[in-house]
Amino acid sequence: MSSFKPGKIERVAGPVIVAGDMLGAQMYEVVRVGDQGLIGEIIKIEQDHATVQVYEETAGIRPGEKVERSGKPLSVELGPGITGQIYDGIQRPLTILFEKTGPFVRRGLTLPPIDKGKKWHFVPTIKKQATVTPGDIIGHVKETSLITQQIMIPPNLSGKITSIVDDGDYTVGEPVGELDSPNGSVPLFMLNTWAVRTARGFKRKLPSNTPLLTGQRIIDFFFPIAKGGTATIPGAFGTGKCVDPDTPVLLADGRLRRIRELVGNDNSRVVEENANETIYQYKDPLRLVSLSNPEFNEAEAPVGFKGHSAELVHISTRSGRML
Repeated sequence: MSSFKPGKIERVAGPVIVAGDMLGAQMYEVVRVGDQGLIGEIIKIEQDHATVQVYEETAGIRPGEKVERSGKPLSVELGPGITGQIYDGIQRPLTILFEKTGPFVRRGLTLPPIDKGKKWHFVPTIKKQATVTPGDIIGHVKETSLITQQIMIPPNLSGKITSIVDDGDYTVGEPVGELDSPNGSVPLFMLNTWAVRTARGFKRKLPSNTPLLTGQRIIDFFFPIAKGGTATIPGAFGTGKCVDPDTPVLLADGRLRRIRELVGNDNSRVVEENANETIYQYKDPLRLVSLSNPEFNEAEAPVGFKGHSAELVHISTRSGRML
């Protein structure tokens, strides 16, 4: 339960809301919006009003509902247990959410990003009385057969090691050492929390001068990427940023077929074609499994598409309405 006085929603505009009675709120502070407790972040403050970017669907949120402050910035947890997980943009573990709620994530639901009960085999690599600075390695954990995670002194700490645990199994919430810092004694954990808008420190940056060859000529020629560099694939929702041409399609008879195998075969004929796209009409409509609200049902696909869309597809319904 938050110790801060809750504010109230005054306006809702898509994923952005404006809340009043937010005196004392801080920029980039995490808040819980509405009766469902949607996760949001304060992006603007004017007197006692705060503009909040909500990171979940805001449908149904109304003026008058509460906005609860956390007093903390948007942060992520770093430590053993990250490897192998799939997170969304606010570090919710999607695989665990799927097990609990199914394919549709319930709004306002959050789970610990890292399992606090799992034990990891910690091997200390430093001794007592050693002087350490940010980034110094105090031990390591072998997360997988290929990945060994180094446990380091957090970027904002330095001092002298007063204790360190023996080689053994510990959870990320158990202290593995203790540091005598200028601000007093500080326990050391395998897990640490870091604000996403605060840059991590570094001792040296390696130059990104080796190209990452993707094999896709349009990327390698027009948008070359360096190994260790940063890239993005922009695009609106549902435009196919994550679609692979080998995407499996589950047919109604239980077979899995690659999507590229389902167009241009003997069961289809070309009804429209240009330089960018081809539309196929199936002689026998494909019977496949479709996900709908949120059940799996058998569906029928009379046409197939291949290529790069250059325009919107206009569909005329039986009532004459254009989609």
